[in-house]
Amino acid sequence: MKEIDVRGYSCPIPVVRTKNAMEENPGEPLQVRMDSAVSRENVSRLARSRGYSVEEQSDAGETRLLLDPKGKTEAGGSIG
Repeated sequence: MKEIDVRGYSCPIPVVRTKNAMEENPGEPLQVRMDSAVSRENVSRLARSRGYSVEEQSDAGETRLLLDPKGKTEAGGSIG
């Protein structure tokens, strides 16, 4: 699983890096680490628009989004 660490960056950098990782690793699950609610929302929106399922895990101010292109997109999609 490819990991993208965008902690400390503001948008659009997290979205751009996630998009690049999706294009460089087609069909592979990704894990995106971030520390911004805005980034979480924007990266989740990008992933769902491309057919990825999104699972959210939060811990001590950090969020990890597990993006799976083989999963089914769900409206909620968060675990926490």
